[in-house]
Amino acid sequence: MRKEIFAGAALGAALIGGAAVYYFREKQTEEPDYRALISDGDYQIRDYPAMTVAETVVEGPRKRALADGFRLLADYIFAKSRDGEELPMTVPVMQDGGSPMASDPPLFDDDLEGGWRTRFVMTAGRTTDDLPEPPDGIDLVELAPRKVAIVSFSGRPDDRELAAQEDRLRGWLARRGEASEAEPEYAFYNSPIIPGPLRRNEVWLSLS
Repeated sequence: MRKEIFAGAALGAALIGGAAVYYFREKQTEEPDYRALISDGDYQIRDYPAMTVAETVVEGPRKRALADGFRLLADYIFAKSRDGEELPMTVPVMQDGGSPMASDPPLFDDDLEGGWRTRFVMTAGRTTDDLPEPPDGIDLVELAPRKVAIVSFSGRPDDRELAAQEDRLRGWLARRGEASEAEPEYAFYNSPIIPGPLRRNEVWLSLS
């Protein structure tokens, strides 16, 4: 029994240690540069410059679409679905319903069964002209500079939690006398091995 306890404790320590290594490695992963215009606890308004993204749209429930979209984009950046150079992994992995800008028509009506767009941000300085040609089903897109409101939170959010965080963010904007008609975007910063309390998630609402 004592050996089993020690073995279990050793395994637990190894898992925690491995998660810690991943966590600190991910803290060093490149993310898009931005200027924080307003910071208020979990909330920020950020000014993002133009950026290039690789994106794909997958139908079905959001969680499954995120996993499938991630796999397709990972195969692209790691040169598994094409020839040429491997590209660095960045954060966050972005997901939305296909039309985050207020001026765009919604892509679908049913959040659970519509198409979900997943995006990887390309490293700073890369453009659609100098990136490897993507396979069918993946597009390279140049996003214009924009201002976004965000709320940050930890855990492993399901659809209900993401909706609740969106409501929090819209409430914060309303208290400031601001509003956004944009559809929400979700930003995920961690690999599955990272424990919930250490995970960084965000909901974004475009303001311009």
